Amino acid sequence: MPTDVEHRIHDEISADLHLPPPFRLRMLREAGRAFEHAQLVAAKEGAGTLVWVGRFDLVEFALVLEPDEPLAGARRAIYAGMNALADTLAVHAAPNTLINFEWPDALFVSGALIGGARLAWPKKATEKERPDWIVLGATLRATMNILDPGMKPHLTGLEEEGFGELGPGRVVETFARHFMVAVDAWQQDGFASVAKNYLQRLPAETGTERIIDGAGDLLTRKKGTAATKKKKLVSALAHPSWIDPQSGEMLS
Repeated sequence: MPTDVEHRIHDEISADLHLPPPFRLRMLREAGRAFEHAQLVAAKEGAGTLVWVGRFDLVEFALVLEPDEPLAGARRAIYAGMNALADTLAVHAAPNTLINFEWPDALFVSGALIGGARLAWPKKATEKERPDWIVLGATLRATMNILDPGMKPHLTGLEEEGFGELGPGRVVETFARHFMVAVDAWQQDGFASVAKNYLQRLPAETGTERIIDGAGDLLTRKKGTAATKKKKLVSALAHPSWIDPQSGEMLS
């Protein structure tokens, strides 16, 4: 039997979205997969195609992009996407709500996993050439859908964190606007502005300096030392941290 939460979310899904240009909505039924579908249609539909799945338990969507730089640098779009997800929640959150990241792709609210982003590109694309497309996928848990959310304190959902009235459609709309802001900042001021916003949401490490390089790798260095540690983005994107490797679904 559908819950009140499910009824409200389904009503929101049926509502028209108001997306800024150049976004174009492609709606899938609940059984669809936005990330996979966006990859299938990316070459034909082109940049700005936003695929959204009508589910009650997850807010799941994917965006087709056509980068103007080689693949090695274009993957940094994951950071713009993560910033947009965090900003989407931040504008609707209660004061002092903690919204942060686990590098590179997981989003946390009040210390619990709520979702994340992932990236795909053509299999034949090479590092030094501009890919025909990349797909940025994003998923947020709408509701824990269990009687006692305290049974899984490491996980959370929009409903549990006070975003129940936001609705999945408003999440998608708000994300689109914030993503455009991030892209505009990238184009006008360079990637440094995107990196700065992203790094501010990583948990603080005392005495540690962090930067994101031109390939999207995370470099960390203890202050007063010369040794630098590198975490490679391409390796991390191969296994999204918020997805169960066995089921291929979001951790639950």
